[in-house]
Amino acid sequence: MRLFDANWQQVESYLQHDDRVVVPVGSTEQHGFLSLGTDAILAERVALEAAEPLGIPVLPVLPFGMAPYFSAFPGSLTLRMTTYVAVIRDLLDTLSGQGFRRIAIVNGHGGNAPVLGAVREWVGEKRDHRMQVVFTSWYGAPRVAALAESYEADPTHGGWFENFPWTRLAGVVMPDGVKAHTSRDLVAQSTPADIRELTGDGSFGGSYSLSDDIMTEIWQTGVAEVRELLETGWAFS
Repeated sequence: MRLFDANWQQVESYLQHDDRVVVPVGSTEQHGFLSLGTDAILAERVALEAAEPLGIPVLPVLPFGMAPYFSAFPGSLTLRMTTYVAVIRDLLDTLSGQGFRRIAIVNGHGGNAPVLGAVREWVGEKRDHRMQVVFTSWYGAPRVAALAESYEADPTHGGWFENFPWTRLAGVVMPDGVKAHTSRDLVAQSTPADIRELTGDGSFGGSYSLSDDIMTEIWQTGVAEVRELLETGWAFS
């Protein structure tokens, strides 16, 4: 259930029989020839498709994350870690106060992963009810990651692994062939200006695209893994 497709009375009614909710989080940043919204688009879509048959409400995606290393690419936006952690904590506080007790954060951007420490800290705070928060980066879930590796080793940023029909842009033609990989160690020590110079078009390397049949298989696997998490990923009933 897309939260924007409900009114407050319907959410209150839902809380009479279920306490799960999904919070998709992404980023607005360069993805080579793909949409600047790729991470947000994928996080929201995988969350919605996974939650739909379960009737679990899905919040609008948080489209801004932590991506300071892409700030030399126009249109790429970033939040400070302190800001991002504060936003996540505010959302968790609000949902907890309304009666949600099991919150799934579905992440679409690797740079957001450090917030997991803050989430665990929040869960451990004293309160009169138990809160459970699971955090998953859908693209890094075991079966998705293994499947991607089986088609091409080391899938990277802005390449084929993020090239779905819904992240492509009308009128933009993807390059053919395979781009040499940019060293992850080098990227980790680079400034935004360095990354722009190192990558050129923004892709970190590998193929720019694989077949839509492969991408459909990967997508369906990702949806299934997120759905399994929503159904069985809770330590306490």
